Amino acid sequence: MENYFADERGFYGEFGGAYVPEILYKCVHDLQDAYLPIIESPEFKQEYHALLKDYVGRPSPLYFAERMSEKYGCQLYLKREDLNHTGAHKINNTIGQILLAKRMGKTRIIAETGAGQHGVATATVCALMNMKCEVFMGATDVERQHTNVERMKMLGAEVHPVRTGNMTLSDACSEAIRDWCCHPADTFYIVGSTMGPHPYPDLVARMQSVISEEIKWQLQEKIGRDYPDYLIACIGGGSNAAGTIYHYVNDERVNIVLSEAGGHGWQTDYTAATIHKGTTGILHGAKMLVMQNEDGQIQEAFTISAGLDYPGVGPMHCNMAKKGRTKVLSINDDEAIYAGYELTRMEGIIPAIESAHAIAALSKLQFKKDDVVVLTVSGRGDKDVETYLKNKAMAKEYGNF
Repeated sequence: MENYFADERGFYGEFGGAYVPEILYKCVHDLQDAYLPIIESPEFKQEYHALLKDYVGRPSPLYFAERMSEKYGCQLYLKREDLNHTGAHKINNTIGQILLAKRMGKTRIIAETGAGQHGVATATVCALMNMKCEVFMGATDVERQHTNVERMKMLGAEVHPVRTGNMTLSDACSEAIRDWCCHPADTFYIVGSTMGPHPYPDLVARMQSVISEEIKWQLQEKIGRDYPDYLIACIGGGSNAAGTIYHYVNDERVNIVLSEAGGHGWQTDYTAATIHKGTTGILHGAKMLVMQNEDGQIQEAFTISAGLDYPGVGPMHCNMAKKGRTKVLSINDDEAIYAGYELTRMEGIIPAIESAHAIAALSKLQFKKDDVVVLTVSGRGDKDVETYLKNKAMAKEYGNF
């Protein structure tokens, strides 16, 4: 049977690994050596799960969406990561990584962020643990996610607007890595997605795997079996997707469907649909599918969604897509906006625009009436209300604003 997890060198098939500048070699290798013994220790697990329960508010509910089920002809359950403290799945990972950083004796935390949710989650745990926090965020995203920037500052983080390149997530990652090179001894880089050099893709996937761990027992409780027929999640770097599928990747009974950001269409130059459009390259320390030109220069990603605005995708997902384990759909901006309004009006849940890309997948799939479908609502849409309103023409059916 195919194994879709990382090998001891951090490779998922041909993807992954650790391609880092020499100055970071020791940092990355120290982390590779330390992370599994620490996160598998009883003391870490006890503290981590206590915080997930009493601070984050886990388990997150698995909600049966009756009206949407009827519309799409299936049994649709929503995994409500939007109800976590800070409003998204990101906090699952930042709590785990800051506990790891503390145990490794680090005193300064840095992070990159796109939509701002990972930045907020990092600033939150730094406030909780009384650690210095600096967040790198593309200047374009600083503008379109202004509320999250103010939340980070309220929590005590210093936010650095990045003005290179497209001034979005990829540029923020590059700037965070540059900072890490300058402060390797005392700094821990809390990576927000399943990207970066080994061990980050594996570490982040393990921290997010609490999502599928809960889905298993919640489904058992609700329908008498612990697996769905379909799992659906949005994918940028891939952390909520990795968490959603983690305990099912080797279970062939489960169909896995991932939605990436098509922007204006994956065949255009205005897209972030990396699995559709990318070719193998190295970005931010790992071999993955990358949107690049013939000379290997990174092409800018484009999407209405700041959190999916990345020209690469995590190595775990590259490998699974290449081997046909996942079905990957490209969802355009207008389809995501429409889907976001649809969930809002039909179930009273305003999803993050990232999550709306997953909702949009429903209209592109054919289900049987008794198919059990679990879809992860990775974040809530408070941060995106202005974007929804600016683009409401894309959801004409849900007029009357």
